[in-house]
Amino acid sequence: MVRWSRSNLGGMGEIIWEPSPDWIARTHLHRFMTGLAAAPQSYAELWQWSVENRGAFWQAVWDFGEVVFSTPPTGPMGREAMPGTEWFPGARLNFAENLLRHRGDAPAILYADESDEGGSISRDELRARVGSVQRALVDLGVARGDRVAGLLTNGPEAVIAMLATAAIGATWSSCSPDFGPLGVIDRFGQIAPKVLITVDGYHYNGAARPVGETVSRAMEAIPAIEQVIVVDKIGAARPKGTLDWADLDRAGRDEPDFAQLPFDHPLVITFSSGTTGRPKSIVHGGGGTLLKHISELVLHSDIGPGDRPFWFTTCGWMMWNWLVSGLNAGAAIVLYDGSPSHPSLDRLWWLAAEVGITHFGVSPKYLAANANAGVVPREVADLSTVRWLGSTGAPLNPEQFDWVYANVADDLQLASISGGTDIVGCFALGVPILPVRRGELQARGLGMAVESWDEGGHPRVGVKGELVCTAPFPSMPVSFWDDPDGSKYREAYFAVNPGVWTHGDFVEIRPEGGVIIYGRSDTTLNPGGVRIGTAEIYRAVEGMAEIVDSIAVGHQVGGDVEVVLFVVPAPGVTIDDDLVARIKACIRAETSPRHVPRHVLGVGAVPYTISGKKVEKAVRSILAGEPVTNRDALANPEALDEYVGRV
Repeated sequence: MVRWSRSNLGGMGEIIWEPSPDWIARTHLHRFMTGLAAAPQSYAELWQWSVENRGAFWQAVWDFGEVVFSTPPTGPMGREAMPGTEWFPGARLNFAENLLRHRGDAPAILYADESDEGGSISRDELRARVGSVQRALVDLGVARGDRVAGLLTNGPEAVIAMLATAAIGATWSSCSPDFGPLGVIDRFGQIAPKVLITVDGYHYNGAARPVGETVSRAMEAIPAIEQVIVVDKIGAARPKGTLDWADLDRAGRDEPDFAQLPFDHPLVITFSSGTTGRPKSIVHGGGGTLLKHISELVLHSDIGPGDRPFWFTTCGWMMWNWLVSGLNAGAAIVLYDGSPSHPSLDRLWWLAAEVGITHFGVSPKYLAANANAGVVPREVADLSTVRWLGSTGAPLNPEQFDWVYANVADDLQLASISGGTDIVGCFALGVPILPVRRGELQARGLGMAVESWDEGGHPRVGVKGELVCTAPFPSMPVSFWDDPDGSKYREAYFAVNPGVWTHGDFVEIRPEGGVIIYGRSDTTLNPGGVRIGTAEIYRAVEGMAEIVDSIAVGHQVGGDVEVVLFVVPAPGVTIDDDLVARIKACIRAETSPRHVPRHVLGVGAVPYTISGKKVEKAVRSILAGEPVTNRDALANPEALDEYVGRV
């Protein structure tokens, strides 16, 4: 099966792993394909059929995923528009009922934290605990259409609370407790939740961090909050008048009562990063989220009963929603709360060995940290159960493909995936029946009419362009919150190309069907009027042993834009004229003369969002002397101070 070897390192797009016939035959995707009347003979044929016959494709996903419903739809599609398509009109179903459809003593949730505390919850116990919390929320006055907000760590309580909210027909929204007060208020203040469920604090890097002040300020600033429920995590003081989660989460009451809801009934509100303005409040429907996740988890990622998928995420990132949907596939989802590097970078690899993780999801940043630290995961933990490694949050460099196959395992599917909070899913991702090509995402997602457009609006293959989606799909947002006429929604995705979703990424569709993501096009560098994606610069400079991280932005000077590159040197390395010259030479050789930065400056850290994305817009604003309005959205806001007045 293995096709990886050092002899083929260096070739972009070269096959470095491919599945065997036995592997392919065992996949859910193969079973799905063979059951279709269309009888596609390849993934390329299947993808083409799925975008040309959208109704038939999503109906097939509905049937294959055994969606639980009380009233069947009149068909897969009613009115078709972009945006505004009516999906599965007439259907009545409940998202939580679908995620809790598997019964028995098998584990549904496995959980751990950096203090090595953890455990498991069976399918039946999870269902009973959801029923208990649902009844408690109803007793507090939560009804269909209300909002329930969670300021929670990535533990069982968040999953239980979300499912209990969904069972009622209320709408869930969550963010991580490491957000500061303004970050929490900017998000939850928009959606006016009736109930806030929060931890009293959290552990990170071995330290206990209380959140009482954040909760108190949120209670003062958001008058809609009628009740606060506190989960005891660190034994910290809590605001007066709050309830104890333990009094709600008492398994043994009646079964959950699943409200039967329209397909597009609001399930969850997610938020954009909000680093340079107020975050967008994006409303996702239950049916669309369910179908998109069945397609991505079952067909694209080959997750099913007996599997144990994991993604290192907080509750404020859409990858948490993605992971939780693994319950619908019959998998036991693995939750981890804490720092991925405490007490060492080995921690998540140990977790994989301890609980038998089958699908291991992290960020390129985490993989780079392991590589820079000289960690060889296959030597520190038994990773024999891991057959799929996922990565998202930023483009995965070709060299990181090499590192994974050399240091994690030589016989697994490496799935670099790309999508967004906006669609609570992916545009391009892994395909278990296709080879892995160095530096590429394996393919465009099923049912996703993704193209790369040049500046004239023409689809191109083999050329970098704007990522667009030319046809509707079920997980498009139902709406933005507090956007009654839809103008904010249309402005966000359809202003550039009316009737066509324009996502804001640079992308290349490869002739073989793979995809290369070049980074955000809305933080495009434009020196001399030439559009440049930052990911190409990162790929070059972060391959140098002297550099551990970097961030590039465009700085307006007169009528032109200068590229400014900030680099974090490796320990003991000094940013001197010689190193700057070598950095520029490396970028010139690996990319083009246009990519070479005008300035190369050393910094101690690159600012990141809490979900692990570089905040180019915030750095660009700092250099322009403009305010960064929401530092609470950053994991390390203090890092921005170092950029003030640098050019």
